Amino acid sequence: MIKRIRDEIIATLESLYGQEKCGLDFGTPFELLIATILSAQCTDVRVNIVTKELFPDYNTPEAILMLGEKGLVQKIKTCGLANTKAKNIILTCDRLLSEYGGVVPKTLGDLLTLPGVGRKTANVVLSNAFDIPAIAVDTHVFRVSKRIGLAKGNNVLEVEKELMKNIPENKWSQAHHWLIWHGRKCCTARNPKCVNCALGSICIEGKKRLKAT
Repeated sequence: MIKRIRDEIIATLESLYGQEKCGLDFGTPFELLIATILSAQCTDVRVNIVTKELFPDYNTPEAILMLGEKGLVQKIKTCGLANTKAKNIILTCDRLLSEYGGVVPKTLGDLLTLPGVGRKTANVVLSNAFDIPAIAVDTHVFRVSKRIGLAKGNNVLEVEKELMKNIPENKWSQAHHWLIWHGRKCCTARNPKCVNCALGSICIEGKKRLKAT
């Protein structure tokens, strides 16, 4: 895809979703870290319901360790995969205290040492908690970026690297949100709304789908 088309896609997404922010509610880097771990295979809406009840009393590593794994499972069970998430969160809290003085680290490498934290979670924390440019590739970002032609990679790391190359660094964190919201509102996994899409005339997949109708 030529640069002019890429720039037009990015500008269009910005005009549509420039006001959108992270869908998870948080007040501190630690809260965002926990909320993002909980968001795996779960909606932001559900996570926000759970953390609204959890965070008033348990929003530090010390507090969650005092709650314990079994207690945490009960608090987060409606997020799904509660046993696995609780185990990872407990291990993460322990590592934060033993290795980082209870403070969420600000580098990708350090974040990736935390149990239950992959590149997506780490990049969400970097960009939203610390304003460090990063592109977190979740299912929406992966799907939408490949459909519209901003990336071709076959895995999340390849797509992340392509997006970092094709999107100006000062827009990385914002573009992450634009792609997510476009995936939620228009470029859905099933039956994408190509007919009403503002990118319909320049989107690679969109042009194919519209031509077939």
